[in-house]
Amino acid sequence: MPKLNDLPEGEYKALLRAGKLRLQIGPYNYGLQSNLPQIDKGLAALYADYHLANPEDFTDYNICMHHTGPITRLRHRVEFLFDNQNPFGVIETQNAYAFLEWGMNWCVSIHANEYLKLHAAVIARNGRAILMPGIPGAGKSTLCAALGLSGWRVLSDEHALIPPGSAEVVPLPRPVSLKNASIALIRGFDSSAVLGPTSGDTHKGIVAHMKADLASDSHDRTPLPVTTMVFPRYSTEEPQGLFRRSRSQSFILAAYHSFNYSLLGSKGFQAMSTLLDATECYDLVYRDLDWALKAMEQLHDGSIG
Repeated sequence: MPKLNDLPEGEYKALLRAGKLRLQIGPYNYGLQSNLPQIDKGLAALYADYHLANPEDFTDYNICMHHTGPITRLRHRVEFLFDNQNPFGVIETQNAYAFLEWGMNWCVSIHANEYLKLHAAVIARNGRAILMPGIPGAGKSTLCAALGLSGWRVLSDEHALIPPGSAEVVPLPRPVSLKNASIALIRGFDSSAVLGPTSGDTHKGIVAHMKADLASDSHDRTPLPVTTMVFPRYSTEEPQGLFRRSRSQSFILAAYHSFNYSLLGSKGFQAMSTLLDATECYDLVYRDLDWALKAMEQLHDGSIG
């Protein structure tokens, strides 16, 4: 199946401007349209190895990010459209790429209710997945990015998709969202990290996304078993440590981090119960990234527990 970087540059840009660029991202097909140079560059850098969707396949999410005319261009404003509807209002042109990524996440957040959805990073090694739920600022994306640069497979930075009745996660690989100090931290951690356009002065501060489909099997869509759930928390004040959590406490916190646990009702309760029955749960408090990576390796390999 051809990939985005198999397209000649002129054909790629023509398809994007005409709204005919379609990418396969995990279980979904995204149709993308834009007339913005930073979207051209960002997609080319971060999605180069993503497969093009088959033309005859259904498009799950149709997205457009563009200037609507000369006035919005002069005012440095753009629109994000989902199925020709504008859910976010007017966006500053300098923040267009960040909003494209957030909008792509939003599509899954409000749809895709065939799964139990947790707000979590998902990483894997040796065919076994670890979920890392966390609130914004907890440090999950920084840790996820560092793990991806250290040989782990990144299945998602934002959504853990759990088929009800299973203890498996469906891969939804996307670039990792880095914010503020984390951008320089990851650049210093690995100078080979590929970062997309930087968006400044957003509601989350400065934002850049990192190419995370670095493993040879990054785009394998086969669900993987979840064996562990880790709640990471970056802190400069608390002692570093990996601490076991009870499943009952973890159930409550995981439900809090779910996009649709309440919406699914009893089905959501059963899905969460099945997931938690199969996982070991931990808190990870860290301030040193290298220490956190070693702790995650030891946890996954069974050296600690």
